[in-house]
Amino acid sequence: MSVGDNINVGTEDGEMSGILMPRYESASEDYISIKLKSGYNTGIHVGKIKSMKKLSRSEPAIVAKPPEMAENKSLPKIALISTGGTIASKIDYRTGGVHAALSASELYASVPELANHASIEPVVLLSEYSENLKPEHWTMIADKVVEKVKSGKYLGVVVSHGTDTMHYTAAALSFALQGVRIPVVLVGAQRSSDRPSSDAALNLLGATIFGLKSEYAGVFVAMHAGTSDDAIACHIGTRVRKNHTSRRDAFESIDATPFALVRNNTVEMQKSEIKLTKRSEGNLAAKTKFDDRVALLKYHPGFDPKLIEHAAKVGYKGIILEGTGLGHVSKECFPALKKAVDTGLMVCMTSQCIWGRVRMTVYDTGRDLLDIGTLRTRSLRASRYRQGLIRVLGEILGQ
Repeated sequence: MSVGDNINVGTEDGEMSGILMPRYESASEDYISIKLKSGYNTGIHVGKIKSMKKLSRSEPAIVAKPPEMAENKSLPKIALISTGGTIASKIDYRTGGVHAALSASELYASVPELANHASIEPVVLLSEYSENLKPEHWTMIADKVVEKVKSGKYLGVVVSHGTDTMHYTAAALSFALQGVRIPVVLVGAQRSSDRPSSDAALNLLGATIFGLKSEYAGVFVAMHAGTSDDAIACHIGTRVRKNHTSRRDAFESIDATPFALVRNNTVEMQKSEIKLTKRSEGNLAAKTKFDDRVALLKYHPGFDPKLIEHAAKVGYKGIILEGTGLGHVSKECFPALKKAVDTGLMVCMTSQCIWGRVRMTVYDTGRDLLDIGTLRTRSLRASRYRQGLIRVLGEILGQ
């Protein structure tokens, strides 16, 4: 009996069948793990096992070429740029693990409903989990989007992306693609495309419909609005944050409502204080250079100001401070911050709080920080402000 075999296990509580999974290094030897048909894993204590039988042998997965999706030239065009992530992943049923496997074409073919709405042009740009993406990858994505926008052939661009850092990429593209004339919609999945509980198909369909039907241009993130499958929320790229590790509705708009909902193949605009450019009215000014020499420092009780000094010493050009509350750090940090500002670093203050504005004029601490030369970020949180700063530095410094 080997890892990946389909087995039947009899226990004191009954029988269950599934795929025998490998035991991870940190797992207890007192348990075996099997993947059930539902796609979920369960652990069984070896002391409760009465019988165990192999039902079928482990065989290498057969990878078939995805079916060619016939182009319907009467439908509007959407460019689908694939960068990887869970939305482009499959379960390896020999091991029970998840691995990157789907190309843009396979992703398109896995959601046949797309063919009823748009002619999709799939493009494989990357095949990476999002934690591996760097600023140079944002430049690659932005340049590819610019290419598609300038061609004038597409009503929208959809970018499939891993969810862990999707809000970083959304912010980066928002700053890089100023004046974009069509919707650019990032989309991901919390569960791989071949799991029964996957959110991939509905997310991709919702992103595509928003790209086709939105009256507004800009960079957006399209993901589940709730735990059920009734609506997809479309968030503005500089206001979205991943707030849950695994729920399908992990993404939320911060200090704003979702810009729109996609429900029953229609786009429902929500009340939003944020004004965006209408479709086709923008004047694209793509600035896709990034300079990653920006440190993100999270303040905490006992924070060592030497971390600020070190950032300046090793060549960083900017510092984003995640302060407490309205935007504060201890007075022990003031000398190091003043020295950093005096040597030319841009020092920006944001808040560790998820909701609310940075207001540094309320207390003495905040006013003193402003006097030193610290910049306030108002409602932008650290991850988004950092993306903006590294974009600005990339343009100024030509890096």
